[in-house]
Amino acid sequence: MIEVVQAFDREHIIDLPTDDAAALEAKLTTARARFLDRGGWLPPHRRIDVLRKLAELVGQQREAFATLIAREGGKPYTDALVETDRAIDGIRNAGELLRTRVGVEIPMGLTPASEGRRAWTIPEPIGVVAAISAFNHPLNLIVHQVAPAIATGCPVIVKPATATPLCCLEFVRLLHEAGMPEGWVQTFLPENRDLASAFATDARVAFLSFIGSAAVGWRLRANLAPGTRCALEHGGVAPVIVDRGADLDTIIEPIVKGGYYHAGQVCVSVQRIYVHADIKAEFVERFGQRVAKLRVGNPLRPEVEVGPLIRPEEAARVGQWIDEAIAAGAWLIGGGQLSETTLEPAILVEPPRDSRVSTREVFGPLTCLFGYEAIDEAIAAANALPVSFQASIFTRDLGVALEAAERLDASSVMINDHSAFRTDWMPFAGRRESGQGVGGIPYTAREMTADKLVVFKL
Repeated sequence: MIEVVQAFDREHIIDLPTDDAAALEAKLTTARARFLDRGGWLPPHRRIDVLRKLAELVGQQREAFATLIAREGGKPYTDALVETDRAIDGIRNAGELLRTRVGVEIPMGLTPASEGRRAWTIPEPIGVVAAISAFNHPLNLIVHQVAPAIATGCPVIVKPATATPLCCLEFVRLLHEAGMPEGWVQTFLPENRDLASAFATDARVAFLSFIGSAAVGWRLRANLAPGTRCALEHGGVAPVIVDRGADLDTIIEPIVKGGYYHAGQVCVSVQRIYVHADIKAEFVERFGQRVAKLRVGNPLRPEVEVGPLIRPEEAARVGQWIDEAIAAGAWLIGGGQLSETTLEPAILVEPPRDSRVSTREVFGPLTCLFGYEAIDEAIAAANALPVSFQASIFTRDLGVALEAAERLDASSVMINDHSAFRTDWMPFAGRRESGQGVGGIPYTAREMTADKLVVFKL
């Protein structure tokens, strides 16, 4: 059994039965059978209809989903409403893809050997999708993994995070209510980690969609069956550069939001802030004042801006990392523990560059501030780690903005916005240790597609 508890106070919600090896075998057999039966593939209009109805059903339960997100995941209710709205839009986005999902003509007759032929590609579903999700966006991440599979026609088995399975289960229930035939979308709650690994690496899986820790993701990738493609979304230690000409009146708020949204439990959360020496003192003062005003507590209360971490051990880990940095000379602003899962937002000024808070993803309500003299120094520091995801720069100098956009080692560079900005239709990807493949609804659909070439000899 899996016990699901409220992230904030660890209050029991429900016990859920788990799947054993026999259940996994049955699910994989069913999914593979759906894919092999080409005559039973769902036509595009059926998939569009299901996704449209699903968006309506999720919309009807908008507040219920937001409450569920806040309870099992600890995201503040106001932000959970935003997540639900994004999920609804993502479902619609997936359905709209089918109107423009086409192959391309491949030119023939360019050589004597290719005369008298016509050639074109046909987009086909890649096969069975195994989706392993994370806790921090328990509804929207499921949408990002399942909705593109539906749009492309892939059977999908989705494993939600153990801490936050309820949104996924309700989402799949509504999916079947919307008309999705049995066997095309299934959930999987493994009874142990070995079974989760067996699921991801089974030879019947054509595509693995993994959102989670780098250690687990890269290990699974190394053990995939031959031919299985994958997309891995890990984390980063997102850098933000504040140029000396940046307008402090306008940039404090977005940086605070980017650093402390969902208590920092976001893979592109603002973590390392590099501030020009000329404005560092003023920035530290104003940033610290704003962070101190963040309302922390029970995520079900609408006024709360920062909720708990997902588990007590995560709160303890973040606290330990902060203590290590202080002992090594960092200056702490704010901080403190309110409960076994809830930390006051903290700022560390000039922690050692080799400390864990400076080099590893904190995934907690903490940002680290560093001063710099020249833009070259800031960019070099931002690029110094083996992780690479989203980065940002705040500046009113066009030349500095363009230079940073080109030189920052990141898959996306935000100019005058925080590093955690995202829309669900834009490409979203980690480089190097931060991941492989491209996320975002249309890009995930593309990853789940296999092009077939047809050559017709006249």
